[in-house]
Amino acid sequence: MKLGVMTVLLGAKPAEEAFRYLSSLKVQTVEIGTGGYPGTAHLNPKEFLKDSGAAASYKEMLKRHGLEISALSVHSNHVHPKKEIAKKAHEDFINTCKTAEKLGVDTVVTFSGCPGDHSGAECPNWVTCAWPDDFKEVLDYQWNEALIPYWQSASKEAADYGVTRIALEMHPGFCVYNPYTLLKLREAAGNSIGANFDPSHLFWQGIKPAQAVKALKGAIYHFHAKDTQLDTANVSVNGVLDTNRYANIQERSWIFRTVGYGHDYAEWKEIISSLAAAGYDRSISIEHEDCLMSVNEGLEKAVSFLRQVIIEEKP
Repeated sequence: MKLGVMTVLLGAKPAEEAFRYLSSLKVQTVEIGTGGYPGTAHLNPKEFLKDSGAAASYKEMLKRHGLEISALSVHSNHVHPKKEIAKKAHEDFINTCKTAEKLGVDTVVTFSGCPGDHSGAECPNWVTCAWPDDFKEVLDYQWNEALIPYWQSASKEAADYGVTRIALEMHPGFCVYNPYTLLKLREAAGNSIGANFDPSHLFWQGIKPAQAVKALKGAIYHFHAKDTQLDTANVSVNGVLDTNRYANIQERSWIFRTVGYGHDYAEWKEIISSLAAAGYDRSISIEHEDCLMSVNEGLEKAVSFLRQVIIEEKP
């Protein structure tokens, strides 16, 4: 495995400066935002694809700092009920795939997306329970008329540009949010669909990440190193479905943390060991969303922590 960073957290720095800093921390891989929620601070596909020399220049910049790309990230809602939003998400995804081809990258990270509850809807509708029966009808529409057809088509289009690993981040609020829904879409849309495994979104759902890794053996295409701290007092009163603003730290049931500040070494060693047992030998990509730490402090603490748990050599 290699230690990596999702460079979005360094978006205020130019790419060269960000890569120089990461190299000083002995980071080995970078995950670059190319549109959607991650933005395009370090790589804008629209500009990149217009410049015939851009790929060579970018590769040379990475080489100078001893880095390689683990994935391009373009988290979006590809099946948003508002057609203009869905269209933009798809364009960003395909431009990212074209960029990946030029850079020799086979992995793109994104979300599955979430449609509305019918074809004329205005907003996404994330279903969280099986009753009343209205929800079953919504799920049938979302999966069979929107989600599966989209990813069957989009995965074939991505493959035309050499992107054979579409790593969907299992994230509540979108149709794929746990191993069951990830495997359901993979079965319907093909093996180019896999997981961007981010334990932080699983912890608060009550999922044991190490067990989820076992369930997803062969379908884990990328990994985000991010933690979640649960406030047991608030969970005891309000449960884990929390719509409090992230800024309301003391009222929330959970918040995102730098690795080690939600779960200890034992938990993370178990996760990494499960990844190794499942045959995962790619990047462990740090994502920083800790509201209690600065970017530099959160990142550097994560690097130090993960150095103790990553398995780097073959047994």
